[in-house]
Amino acid sequence: MQNCQNGWIRGMKIKSKFWIEVGGSPVFGRGKRCLLEAIDKCGSINQAAKEIKMSYRKAWGHLNAMEGRLGIKLIERKAGGKDGGGAALTENARNFLKKYRQLERGLQHTVDERFKKIFEGKKL
Repeated sequence: MQNCQNGWIRGMKIKSKFWIEVGGSPVFGRGKRCLLEAIDKCGSINQAAKEIKMSYRKAWGHLNAMEGRLGIKLIERKAGGKDGGGAALTENARNFLKKYRQLERGLQHTVDERFKKIFEGKKL
């Protein structure tokens, strides 16, 4: 086999997903992190949903579920009108995102290190 050298498969990588649950229901993971980051960048739920290729309705559903399950307000909404609407992350949302990113990086590092220890340079 071309990709196999001394029993080790070159180019092999580990991929993993992490999420947070409340009461057995998923409340936050990579996709919802991307949604909040897009809202922060765009200042609009509608524009954020378009940017991450999600329907506006689904984005609203995710936001309502997150706020309900977490018990904190994540988005300050401004209704549309003459000057247009908008949305901004609350301080709670910013703090939650910061902590989630730290968790995500730490878990990914741990998974990567464990993968290397078990697989790298070892015969299958």
